[in-house]
Amino acid sequence: METLDRKAAYDFNKLQKRLRRQVGQAIEDFNMISADDRVMVCLSGGADSYTLLDILLKLRKSAPLEFELVAVNLDQKQPGFPAHILPDYLEDSGVPYHILEQDTYSVVNRVIAEGKTLCGLCSRLRRGILYTFAREQGFTKIALGHHRDDLMETLFLNMFYGGRLKAMPPKLLSDDGENIVIRPLAYCTEVDIKAYASRKAFPIIPCNLCGSQDHLQRQAVKNMVSEWRRKYPGRVESIFTAMQNIVPSHLVDNELFDFQMLEKHSAQNSTDTRPSCLRN
Repeated sequence: METLDRKAAYDFNKLQKRLRRQVGQAIEDFNMISADDRVMVCLSGGADSYTLLDILLKLRKSAPLEFELVAVNLDQKQPGFPAHILPDYLEDSGVPYHILEQDTYSVVNRVIAEGKTLCGLCSRLRRGILYTFAREQGFTKIALGHHRDDLMETLFLNMFYGGRLKAMPPKLLSDDGENIVIRPLAYCTEVDIKAYASRKAFPIIPCNLCGSQDHLQRQAVKNMVSEWRRKYPGRVESIFTAMQNIVPSHLVDNELFDFQMLEKHSAQNSTDTRPSCLRN
C-alpha cells in the first residue's frame, strides 16, 4: 500500500509540473499576462476552469511580475444549479470572486424551439454578460478554461460544418475591441486536466444542467478525435503541431496569400545567389 501511495504521489507531482510548465509556456508564447494585469478567471464549476484557476494561483506565487486574479461565475439560473458550491469553495480558498446572476436559462428556452440545440444562444448571452462585466470592472484580461482538445475540436467543427479553416485562438481581441481573452490551458490535454481535477477533488458541478444533448456536433467531433487517439497514437499530437505550422502559400485563400501577383522571377531580377552552374 505504501508503494502504491508513493507511486500515486510521484505521478501526481509529474502531472502537476507538466500542467504548470505547459500553462507557463502558453502564457510566455502568446504574451497572455503582463505586469499589473487584472485577470478575470471565468469559473464555471467544471474541471477545466477549476484547474485553470488553481494553476494560475500557483504560477503567480513564483512569477517575476505582479498580477491580480479574480474568479467570476455566472449563475444562469438553470434548474437544480447548486449555487452554494462555488462561493463555498472560493471562500475556503481565499480567492476574491464575484457571482453574477442572470436568468439566461429562461431566455434561451423561450427563444429556442424544443429539441433544438441551446448552446449557441446560451454561449452568446453568457459571453456578452461576462464581457460587459469585465469592461465595467476594469479587468485587463479574461481567462477561459479551454484546452488543447477544445482548440482542435473547434478546428474540425469549422471545417466540417462552417466551411472555414478556423480554430479557437489562445489569445483573442473581442469583436468590440474592448476585451482581451486568453486561454492559458491551450497546451494542456483534457485527459491531464481531468486527472488533475480528480486528484485535487474539486467540487465539480455537472455540465448537464440544461439536459443531455449528445447529438451535438461538438460531441460527434469529440468522439472522432477520441477514436483517433485510441487507434492511431500520435495523430492528435501531429494535428495540433500542424495548427502551429501554417503555410499560407499552400492553401487556397486569395486574401491570405497574394496568388494574383505571384510571378516567376526574370533572369535579370533573380535573387538566386547560387553559382550559375547550380541554378538549373
